[in-house]
Amino acid sequence: MADFVQSTTVKTAVRTLASPIADVETFNSIVSAVINTNPFGCAAYMTAGQTHLPVEKTKESYVAKIVYEDANVKTVGNQSAKFNTIAGFTAGAAALLACADLTAAHAGSPVRDMENETFAVTLKCHDPNGELYFVNLSRDKVTLTSYSDDAIRTKVDTWADTIPELA
Repeated sequence: MADFVQSTTVKTAVRTLASPIADVETFNSIVSAVINTNPFGCAAYMTAGQTHLPVEKTKESYVAKIVYEDANVKTVGNQSAKFNTIAGFTAGAAALLACADLTAAHAGSPVRDMENETFAVTLKCHDPNGELYFVNLSRDKVTLTSYSDDAIRTKVDTWADTIPELA
């Protein structure tokens, strides 16, 4: 009977940030810069007859959080909502704050809990060596997954060192 033989070694690396990224605008500027400037030197490629950009956004998630406070500024309720775009996140947070029915149901005043809001984006990258790997950016960490060549980690690490928000 044949045995499975390991053919690749897939790795994961995590950079935990010293402090969370301040806001969704800063987060978006970091993500957009990676897509637009391709700091990892990725290459366009074709698969199944479809051309892919060197760096592509494959998934994104933004969670708005609202707390409801009574007259003594004590939390009496909370609400959160998940969105798959920044536009939805921004509009959704505004809608939650403006919703009179939710405010009445919680019996408190709505306040945005920006410190606890979350954002996450997954970028698919194609290295010139042919490897596909993922850079997952969230508010408090950067995770590099599905790579085997340590030169990829070095490129991503060198780039992250140049972004103050990713310290």
